[in-house]
Amino acid sequence: MSGPSGKARTIIITGGSAGIGYGCAAAILSSRDGPWHVVVASRDAGRAQAAVDRLAGAARTGHRIEAVPLDLGSLASVRTFAAELTDRLASGGLPPLHGVVCNAGVQAGTTMTVTADGFESTFGVNHLGHFVLVNELLPVLRPSSRVVVVASDTHDPAMKTPVPDPAWNNAYALARGELGPAAASDKPFASGQRRYSTSKLANIYFTYALARRLPAGVTANAYNPGLVLGTDLQRDAAAPVRFVSKQVLPRLRPLVRRIVSPNVRTVQESGEALAWLVTAPELAGTTGRYFDGRQAIRSSHESYDTARAEALWNDSVALTARAGSATSQRSTT
Repeated sequence: MSGPSGKARTIIITGGSAGIGYGCAAAILSSRDGPWHVVVASRDAGRAQAAVDRLAGAARTGHRIEAVPLDLGSLASVRTFAAELTDRLASGGLPPLHGVVCNAGVQAGTTMTVTADGFESTFGVNHLGHFVLVNELLPVLRPSSRVVVVASDTHDPAMKTPVPDPAWNNAYALARGELGPAAASDKPFASGQRRYSTSKLANIYFTYALARRLPAGVTANAYNPGLVLGTDLQRDAAAPVRFVSKQVLPRLRPLVRRIVSPNVRTVQESGEALAWLVTAPELAGTTGRYFDGRQAIRSSHESYDTARAEALWNDSVALTARAGSATSQRSTT
């Protein structure tokens, strides 16, 4: 079997050890394009290495893959990860950076939790962690580089998903776990689900604001993987919810497609579409778009509120700068 030819390039995939991220890595590593150097960024080092070993065994000749620790719930970890990769890129220890896939995410259960920096975990991991990661890596993104942010159709009330609609609030409130007025009567589980849909709306605001700021030739797009059954997204939910999500629903895919949502996809299908977004030559000039699978469509009406997106960007800068300063102070005392 012949391998890819050409100059190697690096793709970072957060949450690449399982689910859609794993499917994306597998698709890239089986491609005839490349060669690619895939960095699986994950907070669980053992699990990430096990995934890398499986992926490497099936990779087409010429591709490479490695695991690098990254905890998006700790801005110190995010900055360490970005600094180490930047050093390796500068020294030639890594091929030039082609893509950053912001895929990792959490979906809360009935109990609100916080990150190492004190942010509500859904907003802290899904938005703020990726916000800092991409901004730290901006200096090493060159023309033809891409950022792909995994969002969700749960951000769009018109899609009528089983997840409660977003309840937007300002970033400071969301970082404290305080949703907008629409969530006032939510029970704990509904509140956790709504924090997820709200964080996915934040992902789209971030993508569009990033696209407006990137230099010519560098792109940013958002991606809706659809309803993907059997992933670890519900890992923080109660045990019965985790069991149903992981073990029961994947066996009932046709029923779920008929009753819950027609937009049900397998991990492989969504992973392959995500890999296409980050590697396809025909998308080199496409930026500031929202993709449902491989189709560019409009995101929700609410997601095009530029003033809100700019406020989120500016508040995220302030929130994460403060957190970084506090982290540094704690580490030196």
